[in-house]
Parts: sequence; C-alpha cells; structure tokens
Amino acid sequence: MSGLHLTRSRGRLAFRVDRPAVSGVLRPRLVLTWLVLAFVVFAALCLTVGVGAGDYAISPAAVVRALGGEGERADLFVVRGLRLPRAVVGLLAGAAFGLSGAIFQAITRNPLASPDMLGITQGAGAAVAAGIVLGLGAGLGLQGLGFAGAVATGLLIYLLAWKRGTTGYRIVLVGIGVSWMCVSLTSYLLSRAELYQAHKVLGWLVGNLNDRGWAHAGPLAVALAVLLPVVLLLVRLQRTLRLGDEVAGGLGTPVQRTRLALLLCGAAFAAFATAAAGPILFVSLAAPQIAQRMARTAAPPATAAALTGAAIVLVGDLISQRLMADSVLPVGVVTGVLGAPFLLWQLARANRMGTGG
Repeated sequence: MSGLHLTRSRGRLAFRVDRPAVSGVLRPRLVLTWLVLAFVVFAALCLTVGVGAGDYAISPAAVVRALGGEGERADLFVVRGLRLPRAVVGLLAGAAFGLSGAIFQAITRNPLASPDMLGITQGAGAAVAAGIVLGLGAGLGLQGLGFAGAVATGLLIYLLAWKRGTTGYRIVLVGIGVSWMCVSLTSYLLSRAELYQAHKVLGWLVGNLNDRGWAHAGPLAVALAVLLPVVLLLVRLQRTLRLGDEVAGGLGTPVQRTRLALLLCGAAFAAFATAAAGPILFVSLAAPQIAQRMARTAAPPATAAALTGAAIVLVGDLISQRLMADSVLPVGVVTGVLGAPFLLWQLARANRMGTGG
C-alpha cells in the first residue's frame, strides 16, 4: 500500500490510496457512536442476564465468564440456559425494529414514520387476533401469523399508495389509514373473543419477551444476516432519494424499484421482530432519531439505529423484570411509557419547524 492521501472536512475524513486504487469517506463521529452504542448494548446485555427475573443475581464479571463457557456450574446454567435466550431475542428484535424504523424514516423523509405508526405492526396484530379468535391459519403459529400479517400490510400500503409511482407523503397517509383499519379489526375480534382468547391476544399485542427462547431467536438472526447486507447495498441509492424523486431519477437511481425494495426490507425487519417478540412499541420510532442525533448525520444511520434499538429493548426488559417484585411486566409496557413523551416531543418539534420533521 502506498500513496495514502487524507482530507478532513466538516466532520468527514476522505481517504484515497494510489495502489491499490481505493477511496472512501470515514465519519469519525459515526464510528464513535457505533463504539459507544456497542458498549451500551453489551453492558445492558450483561446486566439483563445477571440480574434478570428471580433472586439469583450474578455479577457482570461472572456473566462475561459464563458467556465464554467458564465459571461456576450454577452461573453457567442460569446465564446460558435460562436468561441468555430471552436477552438475545430482545437484542435481535430491538435491532430489527431500529433498522425498520430507519428505513421507513429515510424513504418517507419523515421522522414520525415507523412500522408502528404506519400500520405494519397493527397488521401483524390483526392477523394474530384472527388466528386466535377465528382459528385462521392455525398451522402457522403466532410467529407465522405475525410475519404474514406484517408483510401483507406492507404490500397493501405500497399498492394503495401507488399512483404512477409512490411518494413518501402518500405512504405515510395510506399507512395511517391502514393502521386504523387494522386496529378496528383487532378491536372487533376482541369483542367476539372468549376470555382466554382475549387474554392471549392482549398478551401478544403489548410486546413480550416472557418465555422467549432460542426457537424465537433463530429465524430473527437469519433474517438479520440476510437482509442487513441488502440494506447496506441500497444505502447509496437511498441517499439520492433524499434529494427528491426527479433529482434521484436524473442521477440514474431507479426510484420506484429502490423505494419498493427498501419498503419490503423495512416491512420484513418489522415482521420478523414482531413475530419473535410481538409489537414492542416506539422502538422503531425512537431508535433512528436517537442514533441520528448522536451521529449528527443527515438521515438515520441504519447500523447505529440497530444498536440503539437493541439497547432500548434490553434496558426496557431489565426495567420490566425488576420494577415489580411479584411479577414481570411485558417489555412493551415499559417502552410505551418511555416512548410516549418522545413522540409528543417529535410532534411538537415538527410543528415548530412546519415541515413535518
């Protein structure tokens, strides 16, 4: 390697190498954001696994040793056999929700756009309610029903928003309408349900990590491994979409195909996360905005949003397990309480700016 040239400008570090011919741009603040968030996620994972539900507390150092396969036999059993699967599901689900929110906010150019605001998670909930109350698709199980409902809702939103193409504005408006249709359908099904059926539906709708294990984490991990590289490859095209459809098209970006591909990826992330843990509220709304403000980027950075979403869910799960001595709250209750003020702040900020974001 020879001929390394560095240029720093406005928080960016551009580099160029003569041989081999390689060039690129580094953002030191974004790298620092990744490192900080990765540390927060690991610390939250260790705390959640160490002092989760139950009276058997394990120190963070002992948790780290147990994760590496060393330590006391009781620690290994509690960490790797009982608490780690739940924490991994929360970590992966939070990352998927964060990625989904970053994608929807980028393609709509609206900080209020997220799967739980546009109806994706409500569609999953309606499908699960129909399966429990009416027995539809019983062979799919709750995970399969949630996944199918979320993907079908995403496709429906795109088709209804189509008018010689789609725009972020139409996607948001159609998504809000579809969201309320799904909420109404779920409410109707609950009114017809038996008591045990309604309890089962509500327990899933609130977002819950109780009784989650490796069977729930596996499909979610595969989905992240497959879809994340696709999203990262589409990031360059996604940046041109922020310039407007006409400018992006003039730069050679296939606008509608790119938007459809990103929408399907965002819906798939939300679908797999919802299928694994239920619709955990406000994670996909808050995580991209927090990551964007930490990194000071023009749009929510996907990977930082994933780490932020994982941190939110893990911290929320830790609170839900320790808040009440005699019971474990669903994690969606905690994220809902924490996320509602964030939504109000976002609405107030959008109103002050007068631009929707």
